[in-house]
Order: sequence, then structure tokens, then C-alpha cells
Amino acid sequence: MLRFVVRRMLVMVALLIVISMFTFAMFVLLLPNGNPAALLAGRLATPAEIHLISVRYGFDKPIYIQYIDTMKNIFTGQAYSYQSSFNVLDEIRAGMPATLSLAIGAGLIWLLVSILFGTIAAVRAGKYADRVLTVLSMIGVSMPPFFFGAILIYYVAYKANIIPIGGYVPFSQSVGGWFGHLVAPWITLSILFIGFYSRVLRSSILDSINEDYVRTARAKGLSERQVLIRHSLRNSLIPIISLWGLDFAQVIGGGAILTETVYNLHGVGELARDSIGRLDTITLMEIVILTGIAVVVIGAIVDVLVAYLDPRIRLA
Repeated sequence: MLRFVVRRMLVMVALLIVISMFTFAMFVLLLPNGNPAALLAGRLATPAEIHLISVRYGFDKPIYIQYIDTMKNIFTGQAYSYQSSFNVLDEIRAGMPATLSLAIGAGLIWLLVSILFGTIAAVRAGKYADRVLTVLSMIGVSMPPFFFGAILIYYVAYKANIIPIGGYVPFSQSVGGWFGHLVAPWITLSILFIGFYSRVLRSSILDSINEDYVRTARAKGLSERQVLIRHSLRNSLIPIISLWGLDFAQVIGGGAILTETVYNLHGVGELARDSIGRLDTITLMEIVILTGIAVVVIGAIVDVLVAYLDPRIRLA
């Protein structure tokens, strides 16, 4: 197990380096009309003004020097927006509480509900409960977050006045307000994942029912509940845990742009949306790199957890 963990950590470090290099190349070298000095100077700028901006921000240096300086600024918190001059890391920190609150709450909801629905659908395969859950899953997968969010805001928040309409209240300010303002975003973000995860888990459980280790467990006299929980469900959760880790990290990195925008949460996703509109490359670069770090780190943790659940993976 220790050898597997060390090997996975080395792969993680290599992936982070590749992600940083690819992200830098994408925003600096591959972006159409992406000369940052020209973008900052504006359409009416003279070549002399563009040159002065290039010298000021170091755009005239060799590309490898620019890469080193950019990464150093990003990881030391010294990266500043070219357009708005704010500290990028400070802006991300300001939006992170809302994004983390949204991601953690929604992540727990879609994981637990998916396990419940997927297990029920597998146990009742072909029966009424399975058909109902299948229809609900398809509706959840097909419904865009902005559409479902608008429905919740209009009917539940505005018409029925059951929950507040958008906005974010810090946990330290009011626990009740924090919870009330996040209930609708949690549900909105969870619907899509619940529909997809529950179908994946159902298929995994049904596939594992005919495996040799499940038949052996039945032959030993274990009850169907013990066979399901101890053997079939435990192994069927492996793909679910892997998917959950990647999706959770992606949401933390601003992947819930639509949900944050609909509910006006002012999180990292909303910052990414605004940066895209301004073509603020340094802000987008830092968000993409931090998202990559979250995905790689959480992915490594999930791999270690999966290897613990299934010793066969350690040999891969």
C-alpha cells in the first residue's frame, strides 16, 4: 500500500507540472489575438504604447522566463488582474467560502441520495420503484441547472416564500441564514449528479450480483441484506467514489458557474464568468490552475481510498 501511495504522489506532482505548462501555453501562446500587451493597450494604442506595456509586465522576456515568473506570482499570491488591478488570490479567497459551502453541501446530498436511489433501483430492478426512479433520473440529467434554478426561485422562493431568493450569507454571520440561502442551490446542483450517479450505481450492483464472490457469500448462508451491503454494494461504490472525487473538485474550482450565477452567490464560478467577459487572462489562468490542483489532489486521495477498498488496484 505504501508503494502505491508513493507512486501516486509522484504521478500527482508530474500532472501538476504538466497542467501548469499547458495552461500557460493555452492562455499566452494559443489564445487567438491573445497578445496581452495589445489587449491591455486597447484597439487605438500605438506600437510604442504596446511596447511600454510589454516591458512593464515582462511580456518582452523569453517565454520560459514568463512562465517561471507567472507561476511564481500565482503560487505566492502576487498575481494581479491586468484589467482591474486586484489581487487574484484575494478575489478567489473572497469567493471560496460560498463555493465551498455550495460544493460540500451539494456533494454530500448527491452522493448519499445517489447511493440510496441506486441501491433501491437495483434491488427493485424491473419493478415499479425502479421505473419511477429511472424516469426521475432521466429528468434530472436532462434538466439544465439554470432552468431548474429559475423554477425554484419563482415557485418556492418568490410565490411560496419558503426559502430566501438568492444571495449568500456567511456561516459565521448566521447559521440559519447560511443554510436557508443554500438549500435551493444545493438541490439545483445535485439534481444532475443524482440522476447520473444513481444509474451508474444501479448498473454496477446488477453486474456484481452474478460475480463469483457474491455467489460464494450466498453459499455461506449470508442474508441478502448482508450480501448486498458487505459485498455487492462495497465493490459497486468504487466507480461512484472515483466520479464523486473528480466532480467535487471541479465544482470547487468554479465548475458551478450557472448555479452560482442564478442564485447570485458571488463564488469562484461567478469570478470565472466575469473574467471570461473581460478576457482577464491572469485571473482565468489562476482559476484553471487551482482547479487542476484540486482535481489532481482530490483524485489522488480518491485513488488511495479506492485502493484501500479494493486491494487488486494496488497491483495496477
